[in-house]
Amino acid sequence: MTNAMYAAASLYNDPRFFSKSEVRIRANKVRRQRIFQLQLTTTIIIATIVLFAIIFMCSSFSSDAQSDMYKPEFKYYTTVMVHSGDSLWSIASDHYSEDHYDDLNSYITEICRINRMNTDSILNAGESLIVPYYSCEYK
Repeated sequence: MTNAMYAAASLYNDPRFFSKSEVRIRANKVRRQRIFQLQLTTTIIIATIVLFAIIFMCSSFSSDAQSDMYKPEFKYYTTVMVHSGDSLWSIASDHYSEDHYDDLNSYITEICRINRMNTDSILNAGESLIVPYYSCEYK
């Protein structure tokens, strides 16, 4: 029996709807609904706790801590004398470090920016260029 039918029957005190079996059936239905709501709430709470635990465990295991073998590298600048036959590419390839630059072009771009020149500039013998390099030694 629906709630609307129950409300209508209670207005008229119809004994068919208030027999012991109908009252028991309604009580059992209400009890089953409460049990279902309790189980649903418990399942949601347990799932939330498990999800939180998994996220917490993953975030605690993936830390950004450095290993014991880590040696810091420091960025320094040196002056390089340009000799006849040298090009920007040859000088850059001598001092290039794959660990710190994406490619040789990005390293050459940085050298040009430091020396305020274009990548297609002509180098003359006797000029000096400032070139960045990395070292583990602290100076």
